[in-house]
Amino acid sequence: MSALSSPDTTTANTGYCGILLAAGTGSRFDPAGVDNKLLAIPADLQQAIVLTAAANLLQTVPVLAVCRTPLLVPGLTAAGCTALICTEAGLGMSASLKYGLQHAAQAQGWIIALGDMPYVKPSTYAGLLAALKDGVDIAVPVYQGQRGNPVAFSRRHWSRLMALEGDRGGRQLLKEFPVQEIPVNDPGIHRDIDTRDDLHCR
Repeated sequence: MSALSSPDTTTANTGYCGILLAAGTGSRFDPAGVDNKLLAIPADLQQAIVLTAAANLLQTVPVLAVCRTPLLVPGLTAAGCTALICTEAGLGMSASLKYGLQHAAQAQGWIIALGDMPYVKPSTYAGLLAALKDGVDIAVPVYQGQRGNPVAFSRRHWSRLMALEGDRGGRQLLKEFPVQEIPVNDPGIHRDIDTRDDLHCR
């Protein structure tokens, strides 16, 4: 694995950090693998999906963006993220997550966000950060009684997160450990961009 910009240039190793997972294949968006959905611009946004997601998260914490392709790096770097290339992203989401965590190993906690979820409000990220600062070990946002993304973890779960394998993110830990639900007025926690049709939904 290699990093295209050094995490030492950010504050990712102090305080709290956002890890933006942007290394999926997007096969449902383009089975041929030609168009990267994260660079698409939905009808109701002013910039690419991943850049909007990054901008919203950056309002709360420094961000490490874990990518599969170098195409995402210039925009994310310009936005203020530390952009990393995970050459083992094909092994599943856990590989991307752990790569990001390795580059923010000394943080007190992490907000794990998805690059294809540009509609999550900055206030939702702020609520998760507040929960971490209050000593919560796992926090999730809840809208209309349903949990969504992103998910926040304190460093107490470092070893468990680093033990994940395959295409499973940290959500499996939510089944095993206490979780603080954070009520939010944010339908964006349930809305991702998965297919081309999603670009035109409002």
